[in-house]
Amino acid sequence: MVQRQVPKPSEIFELVKFRKPSLDLTGSRLEQAQTVEDLRRIAKRRTPSAAFDYTDGAADGEVSLARARQAFQNVEFHPGVLTDVTNVDTTVEIFGGPSAQPFGIAPTGFTRLMQTEGESAGAGAAGVAGIPFTLSTLGTTSIEDVRAANPDGRNWFQLYVMRDRSISYGLVERAAEAGFDTLMFTVDTPVAGARLRDKRNGFSIPPQLTARTVLDAIPRPWWWWDFLTTPKLEFASLSTTGGTVGELLNSAMDPSIDFDDLREIREMWPGKLAVKGVQTVADAVKLAEFGVDGIILSNHGGRQLDRAPVPFHLLPDVAREVGGDVEIVVDTGIMNGADVVASLALGADFTMVGRAYLYGLMAGGRRGVDRMIDMLSEQVARTMRLLQVGSVAELNPDHVTQLRELLPVERRRPQS
Repeated sequence: MVQRQVPKPSEIFELVKFRKPSLDLTGSRLEQAQTVEDLRRIAKRRTPSAAFDYTDGAADGEVSLARARQAFQNVEFHPGVLTDVTNVDTTVEIFGGPSAQPFGIAPTGFTRLMQTEGESAGAGAAGVAGIPFTLSTLGTTSIEDVRAANPDGRNWFQLYVMRDRSISYGLVERAAEAGFDTLMFTVDTPVAGARLRDKRNGFSIPPQLTARTVLDAIPRPWWWWDFLTTPKLEFASLSTTGGTVGELLNSAMDPSIDFDDLREIREMWPGKLAVKGVQTVADAVKLAEFGVDGIILSNHGGRQLDRAPVPFHLLPDVAREVGGDVEIVVDTGIMNGADVVASLALGADFTMVGRAYLYGLMAGGRRGVDRMIDMLSEQVARTMRLLQVGSVAELNPDHVTQLRELLPVERRRPQS
């Protein structure tokens, strides 16, 4: 039998801990967020539907995005034992320079629409964290202003080759003059994907004040206050601003780009050149033979061709074929530091996060991006410790098994 006694008031008071109320509501919200999904939920509450859905959504049925995230969930880790992991080294070398973490910020378009601090918040946070920041051709902050926000850090530029080649060439020259060290030549956008959420929301740049958007704004007055009291939302690299997302992309992109365009950019660009949007082993081999410095395995976050290959599934085969010739970066679907570690173990040299960054931005501006980076950094280090590896270089395929749900059907050859 358990003996019971009447508790003494002093003993009860020892257990009572009241938190001091804080007037910093943003800070309190971010402190309580423990995962990127937590940041996503905060972002959804604080951002108008059209802007949030632009970030959160993908193309057509959004199958590619769902599969990419499921692929990371279908990971089985194989930890070692009896290894001193008091200290773990998360630093890597990528595209000729250092990164304090094995992930960087991916290029995102229309970023100031998500939250008015936009790319300046992302670049500044990346600089403090010692990781690379990538500016999109469809960014809403200029190349020069990103450099000002991250003067001592690593800045990369993502390039769309447009119908008017002179615009693209001018951007390449400006990025080089601003000290950007890596150029991402994007190859998966001959035309815009079918972003159905955007069409249903009537999403346009700049956003239009309609009865629907006004009703949507009522519970989010701070977003509209920021939008209306800060500099006009414009593309920093394009002169045409008005229209739906699909119209803007289709007016800027060129379905005729080919290896001659890649060769032209290679000759112009003085830094490292990576090709973004690689989705087959054969193309990875071609690009390695061409002489690019890196390839980014990506299906554009599921925003272009729906049911495209899952980059994480493609990774081991690509690493086996060209891992010794080019550096390999993976994006699409990364929501946790464990996803980053799994990618490194299967042959990636680096990873990139896009939506996770934007969820943090929408949740709390610059401080939200800082929180996202800290969160992923903690998850990377904790996963490495639990695997009992002391550095990124120690990660290898023995640490991970991909538990595949989507197995290709064996093709039968017709009988003669």
